[in-house]
Amino acid sequence: MCGIIGCVGRQEETLDVLLHGLSKLEYRGYDSAGVALAGKRDAVDIEKRAGKLENLQEALEGVEMQGTVGIGHTRWSTHGPPTDSNAHPHADCEGQVAVLHNGIIENFQEIRDELVASGHDFASDTDTEVVPHLIEDALAEGASPEAAFREALSRIEGSYAIAAIFTGTEAAFCARQDSPLVLGLDADAYYLASDVPAFRDYTDQVIYMEDGEVARLDPDGWAVTDSSGALVEKDPHVVEWDAKETGKSGYDHYMIKEVHEQPRALRECLRGRVDELGDQVQLEEFAGLAPPSSVQFVACGTSYHAALYGAQLFREAGVPAQAFLASEYRTSPPPIGSNLVIGITQSGETADTLSALREASRRGAPTLAVTNVVGSSAARECDHTLYIRAGPEIGVAASKTFASQLAALNVLSLAITRTGDSREAIGALRDLPSAVQEVLDESTGEAVAKEYIDADAYFFIGRGYQYPVALEGALKMKEITYKHAEGFAAGELKHGPLALVTERTPVIAIAVGDGDAAQKTVGNIKEVEARNASVIAVTDGESGVERYADHVLPVPESHPRTAAVTASVQLQLLAYHSAAQLGRSIDKPRNLAKSVTVE
Repeated sequence: MCGIIGCVGRQEETLDVLLHGLSKLEYRGYDSAGVALAGKRDAVDIEKRAGKLENLQEALEGVEMQGTVGIGHTRWSTHGPPTDSNAHPHADCEGQVAVLHNGIIENFQEIRDELVASGHDFASDTDTEVVPHLIEDALAEGASPEAAFREALSRIEGSYAIAAIFTGTEAAFCARQDSPLVLGLDADAYYLASDVPAFRDYTDQVIYMEDGEVARLDPDGWAVTDSSGALVEKDPHVVEWDAKETGKSGYDHYMIKEVHEQPRALRECLRGRVDELGDQVQLEEFAGLAPPSSVQFVACGTSYHAALYGAQLFREAGVPAQAFLASEYRTSPPPIGSNLVIGITQSGETADTLSALREASRRGAPTLAVTNVVGSSAARECDHTLYIRAGPEIGVAASKTFASQLAALNVLSLAITRTGDSREAIGALRDLPSAVQEVLDESTGEAVAKEYIDADAYFFIGRGYQYPVALEGALKMKEITYKHAEGFAAGELKHGPLALVTERTPVIAIAVGDGDAAQKTVGNIKEVEARNASVIAVTDGESGVERYADHVLPVPESHPRTAAVTASVQLQLLAYHSAAQLGRSIDKPRNLAKSVTVE
């Protein structure tokens, strides 16, 4: 969600570094942006604007901001609408400190009432603004900047990644609690950020902060301490991916670039895990993990659709498995028993999923994270971690990470259940990257999108492994086109949704193979056809569904497990080209964020 960047040691380049970092964080979703500079002077300079980063950049033209230490922020509104005054950073009454914050301060109203009663003036509707005023009071009582920062932290409750800079010092202070925060270490400069891309162009040396830790950065170095002030030893991690991977590489949008990166991402996901010669999978990190008696998946959004798919993989292997929305699991947890609880989260920082995993761990269940980000909170906190290796994904609408999640879950289920039709499934996994490349090379999704651009709504249907893909296809369509779209288990159409089907409601049906699920989906398509709705079939041609379809989006013949991946690629392309023809903001859809770090 919100993005944070901070910089110490770049001297006159500080503002440029902040703006560059904010541009790298735009993918997270935001509705305002701001920067603050300070140093060995008696003022903190702040500039902030509602809207896109360009608005802030325009406001900075002709404005002289001074300072050798700085912080910047992109805000996704929670408390108060997106206005100039509600944008971060926020200052105290005296202009001694600037603060920015990701997360939610749950007791802000109580603190705000107390501060107003004691004479503080507030300039925004945000929960964040209580922090600089708490710091102001501590400074007035003689506290040092770091002590005042810690005093403010001791008063607030909730989730946060917070950074602050002060007049008269070149130091920046930051802390985290249930919200991501990382440090970047360069030869003569130091960075803080909510995500690595903000400073990856400058360094690949990263420190991952833990909950309750506080960091101080100044031109002479950095230090991380715990809540009591004791020094915490931290070893830097090296970021493996190249900064160039976060560019568009000549594509019009990040999303279409990432759709086309899927063959490579899948090869990375499967590398060293699927035996190229034998019929086996290898996950050495799980060699000692006993087959689970049952599995519970927790996830949100696209990752929840992957969880539905993963649960079916385990059930087919004879292991009882269920998928839960993480937000519901946390507040109304089912019996856990001896379940293995698997959390799927692309970023590893999804607040609802982390809360669900922590609840499972608290109740004694072993936990496993399926994530894309090395060193993320989920990876550090779970008992086991499976990385999907998709590389950085900038577009808000997930694409290559969904495909990599499905591939990783196949490997995981085969490795730890040690049952199932492994020979055929493993062969299909080996062929999956080239099958996806075939779809990318031959898709007619752009022409089909143009045909139905004026549709009132889109219905997506599928059965078995294709049901989660139908849900994901509908999610992609609504995320980036802003058109109404719904996904259904194909057999459920006649139990209510069929009432909404008209000649202006194209139905996208996924029917692969010639098994029972495909043939029953053909029957559901006939029901749609009888209501004069157009049918777009995603098929390998085995079921004969094309004779009832107005348009066909073909996929190569393959195992039902991997056909789900190739089918999802066709639906990604359909959604992308629909959004492009409608002129939508594809990479940064309205109201959405890439990494949802609040519950």
